[in-house]
Amino acid sequence: MLFTRIIDTSSAVGATRSRKAKTEALRLLLADLQSADVSVVVSWLSGELPQGRIGVGWRTLADIDVPAAPDGVLTVSEVDDAVTAVASTSGPGSAARRRELLVDLWASATVQERKFLVGLMTGELRQGALEGVMTDAIAKAAGLDSGPVRRAFMLSGRLDATAVAALNGGEEALAGFGLQVGRPVRPMLASPAETLASAWADMGGDVSVEYKLDGARIQVHKLGDDVHIYTRTLREITDGVPELVELIRTLPCESVVLDGETLALNDGGRPRPFQETMSRFGAQSAHELLLQPYFFDCIHLDGVDLLDEPLERRLDALERVAPQHRIPSLVRPDADSAAAHFDAALDEGHEGVMIKSLSSIYAAGRRGKDWQKVKPEHTLDLVVLAAEWGYGRRTGWLSNLHLGARDPDGGDPIMVGKTFKGLTDALLQWQTEEFPKHERSRDEHTVYLNSELVVEIELDGAQTSSRYPGGVALRFARVLRYRPDKTPAEADTIDAVRALLMPST
Repeated sequence: MLFTRIIDTSSAVGATRSRKAKTEALRLLLADLQSADVSVVVSWLSGELPQGRIGVGWRTLADIDVPAAPDGVLTVSEVDDAVTAVASTSGPGSAARRRELLVDLWASATVQERKFLVGLMTGELRQGALEGVMTDAIAKAAGLDSGPVRRAFMLSGRLDATAVAALNGGEEALAGFGLQVGRPVRPMLASPAETLASAWADMGGDVSVEYKLDGARIQVHKLGDDVHIYTRTLREITDGVPELVELIRTLPCESVVLDGETLALNDGGRPRPFQETMSRFGAQSAHELLLQPYFFDCIHLDGVDLLDEPLERRLDALERVAPQHRIPSLVRPDADSAAAHFDAALDEGHEGVMIKSLSSIYAAGRRGKDWQKVKPEHTLDLVVLAAEWGYGRRTGWLSNLHLGARDPDGGDPIMVGKTFKGLTDALLQWQTEEFPKHERSRDEHTVYLNSELVVEIELDGAQTSSRYPGGVALRFARVLRYRPDKTPAEADTIDAVRALLMPST
């Protein structure tokens, strides 16, 4: 297939906010692909290179000065082969050799193909083909229900492998993806609850109520003495958390996969700030700041997969293997006991509680109302779109943030407000140093960013507004913290913001 066909589809997906239109454009392309091209094209349209980072930055590409090709003649396999050659070039003279390969590729590419390649190679491709849209397109192109495709993606963690299986082997091939100890599973997430009482009532009281810790999500895999630990984005951090590895090795089982949180505690047993916990994830060795694990789910134990078992049975398995490391929780509490547990979580310095249906199975992503989170204040994870230069005491610092909510249909983040409240001097200094690394453009007053950074915002609610494109604006927003453990694809949606509209609006 010609490479230009991929560009046309990417442009069509990026030009519409309609999820249906995005899905249809992707379906048509996937249905026409040759088997050998499926994996690479799905990776590209998901904004990733199959080869990963290839050691080429924007400046290198901008310095290539050769005429563009008048017509699109490159094929998918030719582009993929060229990128593979660049990625595999190393050693003395590798920089010059990579440039030669890139010049050859650029000479054969049209202007639009070059633009796509720059975005792909620098990690800044923005065309709206989010995971959910691509998953639906794969299912439709293969003539399947979305359920088996989503499950295979949950278990494989790879859209490209899921697409190859669906398009080449159908549901039977997708069923071949099972839980494999040592391969991370995409995590199940929670939806915000209106109130604790409403969530408890929705589930008829047949629930588990557990502390919502101010920690970092981890997924633990153990097979014998072989232990792997992953973040919520499936990044492996095993080497950086040796104290957790040592602890997991002592668990009384041969194999297990646990879902939970980790955080650092102060001498009084209260949680340290989230940023201190996250600082350990980039480390290559342990420091004085030790992490403690708290588990809330067990999805595999000693050869038995528990994904499709109700939460109640999974909690029984967790109690057998790691009772001393369970998150504080209550099973089938009455309404008063659930409320008391919520108050206790806050008193101990945690965020609130999670309330979960005891009959729920484990499924990646938000699944209706099976898992709900309850906090005392409204919080949203939003994308940083831009920052304005401060004035007065903040002169010289990037200060006022432009905030965007995720478009559930895969478009660019939708601006919903600005804030500079809650920014400490340390955060102002960090923003001023960090934001230029994500810069898309700037004017006299503002630095505009690529959609890469997620920040947690506390707010009183939302109100209707004609000022912003989503028709809604944040009320009394303030910065709580940055979320390096989350990607923009995990930010809250514009629908979540609209759900906070004040009754009077």
